[in-house]
Amino acid sequence: MEQFKGQPRLPKFASPKRYDVRLRPDLAACKFAGSVAVDLDIVGETKFIVLNAADLSIQDGTVSFTSKASSEVFEPCKADLVEEDEILVLEFPEILPSGVGVLAIGFDGTLNDRMKGFYRSTYEHNGEKKNMAVTQFEPADARRCFPCWDEPACKATFKITLDVPSDLVALSNMPIVGEKVEGHVKTVFYQESPIMSTYLVAVVVGLFDYVEDHTSDGVKVRVYCQVGKQNQGKFALHVAVKTLELYREYFAVPYSLPKLDMIAIPDFAAGAMENYGLVTYRETALLYDEKHSAAANKQRVATVVAHELAHQWFGNLVTMEWWTHLWLNEGFATWVSYLATDGLFPEWKIWTQFLEESTEGLRLDGLAESHPIEVEINHAGEIDEIFDAISYRKGASVIRMLQSYLGAECFQKSLASYIKRHACSNAKTEDLWSALEEGSGEPVNKLMNSWTKQKGYPVVSIKIKDDKLEFEQSQFLSSGSHGDGQWIVPVTFCCGSYDSRQSFLLETKSASIDLKETGAWIKVNVDQTGFYRVKYDEDLQAKLRYAIENEMLSATDRFGILDDSFALCMARQQSLTSLLTLMAAYREELDYTVLSNLINISYKISRIAADATPELMDYIKQFFIGLFQYSAEKLGWEAKEGESHLDAMLRGQILTALAEFGDKPTLMEASRRFHAFLDDRSTPLLPPDIRRAAYVAVMQTVSASNRSGFDSLLRVYRETDLSQEKTRILGSLASCPDPNIILEVLNFVLSPEVRSQDAVYGVAVCREGRETAWTWLKENWEHIWKTYGSGFLVTRFVSAIVSPFASSEKAQEVADFFATRTKPSIARTLKQSIERVNINAQWVQSIRDEEHLAEAVKELAYRKH
Repeated sequence: MEQFKGQPRLPKFASPKRYDVRLRPDLAACKFAGSVAVDLDIVGETKFIVLNAADLSIQDGTVSFTSKASSEVFEPCKADLVEEDEILVLEFPEILPSGVGVLAIGFDGTLNDRMKGFYRSTYEHNGEKKNMAVTQFEPADARRCFPCWDEPACKATFKITLDVPSDLVALSNMPIVGEKVEGHVKTVFYQESPIMSTYLVAVVVGLFDYVEDHTSDGVKVRVYCQVGKQNQGKFALHVAVKTLELYREYFAVPYSLPKLDMIAIPDFAAGAMENYGLVTYRETALLYDEKHSAAANKQRVATVVAHELAHQWFGNLVTMEWWTHLWLNEGFATWVSYLATDGLFPEWKIWTQFLEESTEGLRLDGLAESHPIEVEINHAGEIDEIFDAISYRKGASVIRMLQSYLGAECFQKSLASYIKRHACSNAKTEDLWSALEEGSGEPVNKLMNSWTKQKGYPVVSIKIKDDKLEFEQSQFLSSGSHGDGQWIVPVTFCCGSYDSRQSFLLETKSASIDLKETGAWIKVNVDQTGFYRVKYDEDLQAKLRYAIENEMLSATDRFGILDDSFALCMARQQSLTSLLTLMAAYREELDYTVLSNLINISYKISRIAADATPELMDYIKQFFIGLFQYSAEKLGWEAKEGESHLDAMLRGQILTALAEFGDKPTLMEASRRFHAFLDDRSTPLLPPDIRRAAYVAVMQTVSASNRSGFDSLLRVYRETDLSQEKTRILGSLASCPDPNIILEVLNFVLSPEVRSQDAVYGVAVCREGRETAWTWLKENWEHIWKTYGSGFLVTRFVSAIVSPFASSEKAQEVADFFATRTKPSIARTLKQSIERVNINAQWVQSIRDEEHLAEAVKELAYRKH
């Protein structure tokens, strides 16, 4: 027995080939009963069978192993559930015959409310509260629904049978092949699945409507949602049909199942889950309401659908061998979802927006507490935490870097051969590299190992010396410390024009290149396709500033120069004065992605400056208001006839920023429009794209003695049944500067009125509320841990509330509080959050020490167009 405890993986002496699973959920009592018969191949000499099971009780006398060859039946003398290892150990009196046999087990479980395993979600139908039963198995929770070999490499086929109330819809991965109704119960039989991993098995039972369409090669596609909401599924249905067709061409392999269902689940922890043939989503990621959804919601639906459908090939057909290679699934699906979205909606300029993914990857990977893309996993409890910006965003960014280095066509051909080679089986990172190496003749493995096997990334410093351009790489850390990593960097650069693009691989610490002309601007990492930062000397920086002001650079390059400059300022390698001077060059910026980043950076600077130089805050806010004036005037409050999707998204962001910085005319206009909206929910004065801006503006003037705006927003929250509207409101409430109101907001997000999946939207409080939020987190920690401790959402509470602080004393206080409360599932997030607090503290100190900052800020604040 002892030999099986504390092991990261199951022993290899038995291998499952087929599961016959029968489940009978009781939606009223929130329980389920079930049985499983597994076709097993006994490949080693053993009297044990060890598989995963958790939160289940095994029914007495239901466990047996029947040899197919001799029909002999073996019953275990011992069946032990080891809770901490989530395994079921069956010990038989004698050694089991090798070859194929059938393991049968009967079991009972609970339909939990933790949004994992086989769980319950609630919904209202005709004013009555009802339960639905839903599964969420990734990464390691199929074991909470039926005993199984719950590892991605243990692929098998699945034959599912459900006993459910006869008036409900029951869905699984495969089409229904038969139904038998007896009284109030129907038994639903599903076609046997192709070979797949346990984490992709899915079942949903509840009341639903659907809309339906077909792809050109006959795959039936449906979007299921709550009764009465089916029109909100039409946009996602359109995207799904087109995307399946696009991927069929791109991967040169057709979608492998007869049908694809996508379904909106009211309580859902992640954004969506790519279960084979039955993709589950939270409502905000699947439903689009013509009248009440914003342009940003539409884009979110398109990219999430494209991401989940990419997994039907990359992940489901070809599956990572172990969670170490999770990034292969997530990084790839993220990258290719942009490719698909760009194919469907070229006017969204989605590849420029991709930089928002890269920036988040760079931001997390600039921490000493980051982790490599390929990370060792030794316990199931550690898996949740790596569903992070490294696996998704850095993963997607290095794939984009590699694709741009190898060329799109060669990349696509090699991918198709990788998928053909590993279809219906498992792959490791090296398998993808060897397919790309064969297709391109380039040393892909050597090049990419430096990006996936070590954490972090380089900053490449550039200067001109004796008509030579000198490049030097060193590891970038947001703390300003020096790391010792070294990379093989695909460097690209332009001198004075995009016509003369040059590239080379920087394989050593430094290199130099002869320059034909030294007069013009030089931009390194053209279009930001490389996952690294660039530091220019002062002269080159001034030339780039001039090039930005005179509109000589592409949007992606304008984004990159700004983002790198901000990161270098945080790492204390560049002054705040020089960053603000650079930002002033963006006064006439109109590109959505660049402005969006400019706004985010201005928020971060104003938070840090409020700690460092509170006496300069009025000037800093004045400077930011001036910075966004040009675009605000161009866009106005009213949508223009035929304007672009990007302008619609930008308007809301610009107005929100002006409200946050206290721009009086914006606050007054927002209030006027909000009151019109309270009188008439369908007023044209407050369309969805500017609602969040108006809500934030209203909350700026709310206080304990003047709370009508807050009460009105709560009323709107309670009236709407659209999840997107609810989350829009939750995200606005916490921007109130009055700590008393913040406390009410925080208590509200933990109340039954807010679904536990949505609480995290309300905890990102403004700077004035951070002490209140920290005290609240400590007081409510037991409750929060009980509600969220078993999933990844708990990490969001820690990072949102801890990271904004900026003193080493606070970092110590946080460490002390969690010293006795830390668990494997929050350990990484906690270390990262404390590191951010220390980085902020050092940054505050360096801004305080900066000479001439006050003069520079005042000068910038008063400078008009």
